[in-house]
Amino acid sequence: MLGGMTQTFTVQVAGFGEIEAGSGERLVRALERGGVDILHRCGGVARCTTCRVTFEEGEPDAMTAAEFDKLSEKGLLGQARLSCQIECAPGMSVTPLQTEASSGLERGKAPAEQIEPDPVWTTRPGASTEG
Repeated sequence: MLGGMTQTFTVQVAGFGEIEAGSGERLVRALERGGVDILHRCGGVARCTTCRVTFEEGEPDAMTAAEFDKLSEKGLLGQARLSCQIECAPGMSVTPLQTEASSGLERGKAPAEQIEPDPVWTTRPGASTEG
């Protein structure tokens, strides 16, 4: 990242242990860098759901409109999140739902550093919107 990461912390990943992540780093990229063979097929642009994860702790209340639309389309809204549409934050604990090893599929092109498409933020269903 340009100018270095401002804050680093650990993210708990079921089956993989702790990985280092930077504030604002895309979760899919942090997972890959941390040795998790997270599956992603569309290049990190919310056109598929192969990079999905579930949260044990630290699920962000913010969600991109692209993530909301894709999860709604696939009937996964409220059940999983797309790691390509999430920025890392302290206190996250996730379970990757599809990996190269578990699926037998190969990853697509590497996701960009920044969330694509340009994020339009909304609030995930079930999120606390109070103070």
